[in-house]
Amino acid sequence: MGNIFAYMRISTKEDREMQKFSRQEVAIDRYAEENNLLITLKLKEDKSGKTFTGRTEWERMESLLHEGDTIIIKDISRFSRNVDEGVAKYLELMDKGVDLVFLDNFTLSTSYTRNLLDIAKREKNNGEHLLSEVQTFLIRILLISELERAEKERTTLIKRIKDGIQASDKTQGRKVGQLDKLTPELEADIKKYLSDRTITQTDLMKKHKVSRNTLKKYIQNVAETEEQ
Repeated sequence: MGNIFAYMRISTKEDREMQKFSRQEVAIDRYAEENNLLITLKLKEDKSGKTFTGRTEWERMESLLHEGDTIIIKDISRFSRNVDEGVAKYLELMDKGVDLVFLDNFTLSTSYTRNLLDIAKREKNNGEHLLSEVQTFLIRILLISELERAEKERTTLIKRIKDGIQASDKTQGRKVGQLDKLTPELEADIKKYLSDRTITQTDLMKKHKVSRNTLKKYIQNVAETEEQ
């Protein structure tokens, strides 16, 4: 067996309360333990999943990959959010002999795909060209369906978080969406927090004496302003 890499990714444009390395790492460690696997290298990336360009940790990992190596990823959306780039990279790695394991999307793992293609080869002798088209079509359909599912789950979770914040506001007698005055100092620290993973929400809460729910809304407002 070749080297085993664990790849984890979050995005600066996603809610940091949802996307944490710890959830991905726990799932990957559990899978490795259950399957007696020794992870060679763990890579953690804070970048958008819309493209592979500029993802320094991914690029570092790719430079180390050889035939027989394995990449473990918790969810397909941590691999890519772009169908075209995702399919191209998937096929590139599979052709190179690299295995992709998606813990939450087993039907997208390369071992599953190879089994389907082996069945297709046995059932129909239509030549390599047709099989190549079938392979690309199959992976594309699977990728689209899983990305859509992941996005729906993400949207639902964001709504639950927002609904929870609104419910908290009502119990405290505050109008929904109303915030205390955001000081320039806190706003500056939030911007640092959005770009520096070493800063935690607890640090900001203690320094500026604000509650977690209030801080979450400040972070959301500042993040939305930064993205505009």
